[in-house]
Amino acid sequence: MKEKRPLVWLSAVYPLFSASSPLLRDWQIYHVGLAGQPGKGPKPRECPEARVGVFDVSSLEGDQLAHLPDWLGNLPVKEWVAVLKPQHIHSAEICGLINRFCKDYHTHPLDDDRLHAILGHLWGMSELQSRAFSDKPGCYHNFALEGESQAIQDVRRLLQKFALTEEPVLVYGENGTGKEAAARFIHQHSPRHNNSLIVVNCAALPRALTQNELFGHEKGAFTHALSAHKGRIEAANGGTLLLIGIDELSAEQQSAILRFLQEGVIERLGANHAIAVDVRLIATCTRPLEELVEAGGFRSDVFYRLGSLRVFLPPLRERREDIPVLAKRLLSTTPSMNGARHLSDSALVCLAQHPWPGNLRELQNRLRQALLLGEGRSIEPGDMGFAVAPADSQKRSTELSLDAFRSRADRQAISISLALAHNNVSAAARLLRISRVSLYRLMEKHQLPHGAPSRPPKNN
Repeated sequence: MKEKRPLVWLSAVYPLFSASSPLLRDWQIYHVGLAGQPGKGPKPRECPEARVGVFDVSSLEGDQLAHLPDWLGNLPVKEWVAVLKPQHIHSAEICGLINRFCKDYHTHPLDDDRLHAILGHLWGMSELQSRAFSDKPGCYHNFALEGESQAIQDVRRLLQKFALTEEPVLVYGENGTGKEAAARFIHQHSPRHNNSLIVVNCAALPRALTQNELFGHEKGAFTHALSAHKGRIEAANGGTLLLIGIDELSAEQQSAILRFLQEGVIERLGANHAIAVDVRLIATCTRPLEELVEAGGFRSDVFYRLGSLRVFLPPLRERREDIPVLAKRLLSTTPSMNGARHLSDSALVCLAQHPWPGNLRELQNRLRQALLLGEGRSIEPGDMGFAVAPADSQKRSTELSLDAFRSRADRQAISISLALAHNNVSAAARLLRISRVSLYRLMEKHQLPHGAPSRPPKNN
């Protein structure tokens, strides 16, 4: 017997079908009633891979329509189809909802065969899309936000808060830290997750074509404009626009997007009227924009219109405890001709001690190199391109010992205490809650010099 596919049906009343309806024959219908508060009511129980869903506008009354976007945003459905009464077509509010959330709509009287066909099409396309990427090597973007380090936990917490807003967000970080993954996290956890995420690589945006790429053009705007064309910003209407490397924009390009940032409107090339767009903006950059503004490399009016919500992606060297988890995840999702591979102890030591100038991208490249060049079941440092001599290997192992970590913590505590006490050993000892003699012994042990006591600055 053919297994039924799950179908979420969002409505105020339970749907009724004839016994011969293909919807009953081929679909397992999970009804979600529009009662109570959005997100707190019943959810599709035990509904695996809720790819498609139907929401019945014709059954809604009063405030239920106003709460519908919240319901649609809270349910884990990828593709929606709307069912409505013929007169609903004349409602701008309902048309806006359908345009924002749906791939198709059907009017009463309902044609079960037609609805069954479009649901099957959407299900099949969704399944095909998921399979298209199943055999590709794992990308660090898929795991960049994983880990238990305090640094990445703080980032995830901040991203979850930002996702609930409509404000622009700036994502800072070195190359290869997962800035794009953070931006996609915000979009996927926002009320706009059912709409498009349009990505623009600012570094690859030609200066002469900036306005055409971002704003589009009307037919006849220039010689080869044989038809009207939507720009990237208009394509993101109702969704999210991601500007990767916004610090790469020239002053001229920054000026071009100023009106869009300020008023939320664009104007196609060759047009004489403005188009209002509803777009949530996320931008990434590797250099602090504040410093660029002070140096004259970035327009201050553009900078301030990018908002005040900012998140910093920590480099890999500041979250070393996450490296084993990230490495194993990358290995598990990257095909290997020699079967499953695992990291040796010496390889883990090298991963922990490497400075990672290329961050997660470098980790991904080194592991792929190991899978390609290594021959044994165990991945060794040499397979990843690390030249580790026996003496160097012993040194690295020593640096990872418990005594080494304690020694580093002692040196840090002493240095900070002396700085706070203006190099006054007695005051620093009191901060550390140890005797002055003990502090002198620790300073001698760790070879930490101290200068003459300095006076704290006077308050004017």
